[in-house]
Amino acid sequence: MNSRKAIALLIGVVTTGGCTLLQPPAEDPAMVRLAELERRLDAIERIVNNQGLVQLTQQVDALERRADQLQGQAETLQHDAEDTAVRQRQLYADLDSRIQDLEARGGSNVLESGTLQPGQLPVPGGSDRDNYQVAFELLKQERYDLAAASFKQFLVAFPNSELADNAQYWLAESYYASDKFEQALQDFEVVITKYPRSRKVPDALLKMGYCNYSLKQWDAARVTLSRVQADYPETTAARLAGQYLQRMKSEGV
Repeated sequence: MNSRKAIALLIGVVTTGGCTLLQPPAEDPAMVRLAELERRLDAIERIVNNQGLVQLTQQVDALERRADQLQGQAETLQHDAEDTAVRQRQLYADLDSRIQDLEARGGSNVLESGTLQPGQLPVPGGSDRDNYQVAFELLKQERYDLAAASFKQFLVAFPNSELADNAQYWLAESYYASDKFEQALQDFEVVITKYPRSRKVPDALLKMGYCNYSLKQWDAARVTLSRVQADYPETTAARLAGQYLQRMKSEGV
């Protein structure tokens, strides 16, 4: 009887131990914990990967938008270039037409013959701009007497022209370029007194200083050049006036 109990007890122990040894790993707390950690790690990796993909997608979208913008700018520049080319062709065609018109009305004869009757416009019957262009062309050709006569007649015929202040300045310049400094001084002063808002005023003041210098009127030259610097400090005329003042200082005049 005791032997059977012992055997039964041994079988129970073995059976119990066997059940413990054969327990599925999934029910092992350590394995369960490990599986949970792996699951969480996989989830984190997916999140990180998704975030990287989102950032990459955003970068691609930004690059695509930038490419679209550059394409739009390129198309705009191309359109502007085409418009500019069209305008240039139109300008050249208009200029050629006007030159032909000037020649038909005698403007080219003044340039070629170098003659102008008293009281005659360079382009009789022409517009203020036509006559201004011919007079200015004469000045560029250094035909100063004819240029001066043309500008003077322009001012008589077109006193209210928007080019009148320029014409007055170049009239004075025609005299200055031919060393008629006293006459040039008077006509440069007209620019200042008659057209005080003209963009030519700083240059006219500068040339008045030059005229006074050439006439050896040192004090007047110094006053005028200093006025250019004081009244128009940010202009090319002011810079040139400063250079002339330094020249006068070095010369001791």
